[in-house]
Order: sequence, then structure tokens, then C-alpha cells
Amino acid sequence: MTKTKVLLVGESWVSSATHYKGFDQFGSVTFHLGAEPLVAALKDSDFDLHYMTAHEAVEKLPFTLEGLSEYDVIILSDIGANSLLLHPDVWLHGKTIPNRLKLLRDWTAAGGGLIMIGGYFSFQGIDGKARWHRTAVEDALPVTCLPYDDRLEIPEGFRPVINADHAIFAGIDGEWPVLLGANEVVARKRDDVEVLASLPDDQGGHPLLVTGTYGKGRTVAWTSDIGPHWLPNTFVEWPGYAKLWKNLLGWAARQAS
Repeated sequence: MTKTKVLLVGESWVSSATHYKGFDQFGSVTFHLGAEPLVAALKDSDFDLHYMTAHEAVEKLPFTLEGLSEYDVIILSDIGANSLLLHPDVWLHGKTIPNRLKLLRDWTAAGGGLIMIGGYFSFQGIDGKARWHRTAVEDALPVTCLPYDDRLEIPEGFRPVINADHAIFAGIDGEWPVLLGANEVVARKRDDVEVLASLPDDQGGHPLLVTGTYGKGRTVAWTSDIGPHWLPNTFVEWPGYAKLWKNLLGWAARQAS
């Protein structure tokens, strides 16, 4: 059986810390991966996941439609637009390169499944630095980004409100665990766009899970995280977590009818 090929782009970071001990101080650097829960959920499944970290994507995300077409679904998660716009040839050497944001849009129109997952560098992100607003990638999404910091920090937690009976929710029963935050977006007003889940009214009723189409492709916006902190361990350990992502990827992989 042929597996669905999924490319996850982003979900990594490097942290630098300075430690002070009386008169003395020293520095340390640590590397972190944020998508281990998804990797574990898809192990031994029908999905062949390629995890391209944020620093790798700067140079390794394909520069052609043919290269992108190796994948059925591409997930952008916690990686800003600058990482795909400012390749070293542009940033350091003043050369031209293909615009990969436009390629991702065109790949979706040709039948690819594009997903954006929330985070500090998704949609518009912390301090507005993710910069997906008014880009070609935003054109393909079923939502539009705000032009400023769009984080919804909800430390008391909220439970998703399910608005529709949809294949993405197949096999997911009972009460959902709480989430701790999301990015605020605006669902597009088109017949193909469905807001499948949202925040509760007392938290603004903002979209949480939105589906749509773009050309021959399907697009999804999940405005919360893929793992902690916005998506806490109780959500990761919930049996519905793996079902949700498998259903979501399966839906996105099918071309729009």
C-alpha cells in the first residue's frame, strides 16, 4: 500500500542561555524539537512523515513545483515567512531565487494539501514576526491573518467547541481536553470554507479548525499548537489526538472535487 507522503516544515528552535554563579558566568546552547507528539502519533501509520526542521528549511525546502510535488501534504508549523524568503543567496549575496511562498500556493492549486498549525511563528505570531499576512501562502489558506500579534494566551484553558459533523472528527468521542492558547485568525467567507471547531464564546469564539479548498487542493488551518505549551500533555495523551491528526492529514491529502 502506498503511504501518504507528508512534509512537516518547522517546529524546531535553538535556545541560548547565560548562567550566573556569583562572580562567574557561562553560556549554554540547546536544540529543541516541538513535533515529537505528532511523530509518535504517526508511527507505523499510513503516513510517511518527513520532518524538516526550521533551520534546514531555509535552504532545503524545494525551489520547484516538481520538488514540492513529492509530497501529498505539506504542514507549516511554527516557522516564519522570513525563513523561506531570506535564503542565504538573497540575504548574504544579493542574488535572486524562486519565491517559495508562491510555489507553495501554486502547489496547493495543483492539488496539494496545505496545512498551517498555530504557534508563536505561525499565522502572524508573536509581535507580528511570523509575517504570513498578505503572502501567497495566506492566499491558499482558508483563513486570513491579522496584521499584528495574534496570540490568544488562555492560561485557564478552554475546551474546543465542535461546530460540524465532519470526517476529520470520525472516531473521536467524548469531551475534548483543554487547550491553552491559539492564534487569532479570520475565516474566509466562501462556500468551501467550514469552521469545524472554534473557541468558546467567552473566549471570543475565534476559529480553531478551518477547512477549505484552493484550486484543486485542500487547505486546513489549526490555530492551536501541535504540542506543549498551547496543546498540553493531557491533550497529547488523549486517544483522540492521534485520530484527529490522522483524519486531518487524510482529508487534506485528497484533492478537491
